[in-house]
Amino acid sequence: MRPSWDEYFMLIAKLVSTRSTCNSRPTGAVLVQDRQILATGYNGSMPGAPHCTDQVMPDGSPYCHRRALSIADADKYNFCRASHAEANAIAQAARHGVAIKGASLYVTLEPCYVCIKLLATAQIDKVFFELAYDSKDAARDAHWRREAVQEAGFSVYQQLVISPDTLQHVVPALAASTSRRRLISA
Repeated sequence: MRPSWDEYFMLIAKLVSTRSTCNSRPTGAVLVQDRQILATGYNGSMPGAPHCTDQVMPDGSPYCHRRALSIADADKYNFCRASHAEANAIAQAARHGVAIKGASLYVTLEPCYVCIKLLATAQIDKVFFELAYDSKDAARDAHWRREAVQEAGFSVYQQLVISPDTLQHVVPALAASTSRRRLISA
C-alpha cells in the first residue's frame, strides 16, 4: 500500500503546510525534480515579522492582518502578511542556489494568479494541487485561471487528491513509531 510518487510528494506538501502561520489558508508546497525534493515552502510572514497565528482579533477570533485592516478581497494580496507557499519554495531554492527549471510543484491549494505567473517565470513544468481554489466570483476566476494556465505553458496542471486507501495506510504511520520491526526476529 505504498503511496504513488505523486501522492508521496503531496503528502509531504500537506506536512509542510503544518508550519504555516496563516490563519486563513495554511498551505504547503514542494518542488520536485527526478523524484528528488528541491525545496519546500509554506505560507507565512517574512522572517522576523509577526505571525498571524500568534495574534487574535479583538473579538477573540483568529487574527488575519488584512481582515484587521478591513481590506477588500480585491486587494487581499497587497495587504496579506504571508508570502504564498509557492513563492517561499521558489525563494528557498534561490537562497540555496538550487535550479528549479523543469521541476514539478506539489501544493495543497491551487495557485493564485500571482503564483501562476511566478511559477511560469521560474519555468516550472508540472503543477499538482490538492484543493481547487474557490472564490466569491468563481465564474470570473475560472476564466482567468484557464487563460493564465494556458499562457503559463505547464505540461501538467491538475488536481491531485490522495486516495482513501493511501490515507488509511499513511495516517496510522504518522501516529506510531514508524521504524518498529515488521518481522519478528529469528
